[in-house]
Amino acid sequence: WLSATIYSIFLPLQLGTIWFYVGLGVFLSGLIILIIATLNFAKASLDKPITGGLYHFSRHPMYLSMLFIYTGTSLASASWLFFLLTIATVVLIRQEMALEERYCLEKYGDAYREYMNRTPRWIGMPKSG
Repeated sequence: WLSATIYSIFLPLQLGTIWFYVGLGVFLSGLIILIIATLNFAKASLDKPITGGLYHFSRHPMYLSMLFIYTGTSLASASWLFFLLTIATVVLIRQEMALEERYCLEKYGDAYREYMNRTPRWIGMPKSG
């Protein structure tokens, strides 16, 4: 989120346009997701997979927040350059997610495999069972 904020300083925001207001809403949603996910992470025990709070709906809520923050900044500035940066960031995030999931499978084993089977990678309703 810091890089999105820094870039937004150098990218002129399109104040007063629909792009700005939609982007601001998306950005603020991402910031709220980030704060809640960080609090969920801070309160969790690290001896088992984190499955409560936002982690019930997404295996990677912090990365999801980054997607919202970058997309919101792209919209608020109406910048194609920043939108391309957002796409590149998503590609890198997907690679990082795969690495983290591999690590979690090694660390938590079947408990994490079950979590993966019922909880979407990005966002959604968990599968029952």
